[in-house]
Amino acid sequence: MTPETEIADERSAAPSRKWPVAAAVIALIGLGDSIYLTAHHYTAEPVPCSLIEGCESVLTSAYAEFAGLPLALYGAIAYFAAFSLAVLAAFGDTRMWRLFAVLAFLMAAFSGYLIYVQGALIGAFCQFCLLSALTSFTLFVIALASRPWR
Repeated sequence: MTPETEIADERSAAPSRKWPVAAAVIALIGLGDSIYLTAHHYTAEPVPCSLIEGCESVLTSAYAEFAGLPLALYGAIAYFAAFSLAVLAAFGDTRMWRLFAVLAFLMAAFSGYLIYVQGALIGAFCQFCLLSALTSFTLFVIALASRPWR
């Protein structure tokens, strides 16, 4: 295989730019949500829960922190990583898109666990946490739709 054919193969395997760009936008929404919840955690201000009841029950529960840090902070880090990988993939790096797909799967799986925790263990839901879960699931669907394993 010549270097020219390797480059041509790499380009043909690259996802359409629309998938990484869409993923970057969705990741920014999740990043903003996570930063908002992290800021509220450290300021100890109640979160305005206008759509459903239960935000404070969820955000002040024993499940809201891991290793002394709010879960929202871990979410912000994950969304920033997803955003960065999507932007790099938008510029044609297929390896970053495959890493994005793995990260999107892990984020969606953990979000599924957190929805279980809210519903089954805490008995309340937080609208901002559900927004984060929605963005994680959307990132996973985008990764699946782009078929990164090609």
